[in-house]
Amino acid sequence: MNKEQTKRLILGGFCLIGLLYVYFTFFLGPLNKSRNSIQAKIKELQDKVATSKAEISNASKLEETAHAATARYDSLRALSPDGAPIAWFPPRMKTFLAGQQIDKVTTRLESSNAFKEKELAAWNRYLWIIDLPQADFESLGKAIALLENSNPLLSIRKLRIYAAADDPEMQQIVFTAATIIDRK
Repeated sequence: MNKEQTKRLILGGFCLIGLLYVYFTFFLGPLNKSRNSIQAKIKELQDKVATSKAEISNASKLEETAHAATARYDSLRALSPDGAPIAWFPPRMKTFLAGQQIDKVTTRLESSNAFKEKELAAWNRYLWIIDLPQADFESLGKAIALLENSNPLLSIRKLRIYAAADDPEMQQIVFTAATIIDRK
């Protein structure tokens, strides 16, 4: 190898090193930067998509809950017939208790008031006094349990039981029932 060939070989080596430097710096470097930025954007978008999927899932659950609540609200509204409660509640109690073998029933309204909460503005609370001058304790217990379980808007507030002096098998019962009735 002579001096001329050595110069060409060294010059070729420098050109190769320069070419590799230009390739890695000007071609591969921007490609790597572009790839890294695109991957970061893809990860960010995937996170947004995952968050959106979670929000869509929550929205669908909320929609199902709202539908169920609306259906429950409509079914509760259907439990309140049209007309004044004083006209239909006492006969309903008399009929219900007669079905439980408790015949003599007197129902009177103690008080009624509106709810203060704006969500319940269309509903009123009524307190009824139901007097049973003669009832069997066992029949009454079953009747009260069935009454509360079959009427979701009714609850027994007070229960007073007096023993009858002339008939020990029968008791005199007075109870207070609270109802929530739609104003319609």
